[in-house]
Amino acid sequence: MTETPKKNHHRARKRFGQNFLLDPIVIDNIVSVIAAKPTDHLIEIGPGLGALTEPLLERCPNLTVVEIDRDLADILSARYAQKPGFKLHRGNALQTDFAALSNQKPMRIVGNLPYNISTPLLFHLLTFSPLIIDMYFMLQKEVVDRLAASPGNKIYGRLSVMMQYHCQIQPLFTVPPTAFKPSPKVTSAVVRLAPHTTLPSRAVDPVIFERLVKLCFQQRRKSLRNSLKILVSETTSLSDFDVDLKARPETLSVADFVTLSNQLSALS
Repeated sequence: MTETPKKNHHRARKRFGQNFLLDPIVIDNIVSVIAAKPTDHLIEIGPGLGALTEPLLERCPNLTVVEIDRDLADILSARYAQKPGFKLHRGNALQTDFAALSNQKPMRIVGNLPYNISTPLLFHLLTFSPLIIDMYFMLQKEVVDRLAASPGNKIYGRLSVMMQYHCQIQPLFTVPPTAFKPSPKVTSAVVRLAPHTTLPSRAVDPVIFERLVKLCFQQRRKSLRNSLKILVSETTSLSDFDVDLKARPETLSVADFVTLSNQLSALS
């Protein structure tokens, strides 16, 4: 959520995870890295009182915002009523059909995401990745670290694998708690996510791939062999797989998970 300085007539609501961005330097930095063009179709999630909305509209007249808070939606609707390219979608981003919102056209998505829904929202957005050019999000720094984590790192997990499978991850800069009101208890970070136009490694069956990754990290302290026993029949020889099944999930690269998934697909 973001807030335009000197226009704070709205109390942040905890149930919506609202922390309004105030720092003008941080706002300028975010707008600068987004580098919106007049021809872009931008979608902003959680615009709040418009700290990012205002400068983004100056650069790109086609801006759609998604806001769940009715009071904030009313404020934004009134403020930008004279902007013909401004559109307001009232609703929960987790339940929003972004393909319909973009009218099936390529879109760029930005936002200061509520930390309490950031991970499920990222997974929801992945379902629209063929239509997404890139995404710029303010997230809890811990989440950005997990997004960009490498195999062997203790924070490398399901989120790392799934997001790196679909997107190029580029952490940009950190943002201190003092940049917000109310100040969160954590440091934030801005990250760029760019869906791959061609997947570096393609899973033949995305459903099997997702299930494999989820199951493996639910048992991350166990070897891959334990997870595979759940996914294959008793008659399947585990020695036929090309990945070392004595390894733990956090040691496998995204490409390794794809290889394992494709071998599972061939058995089904």
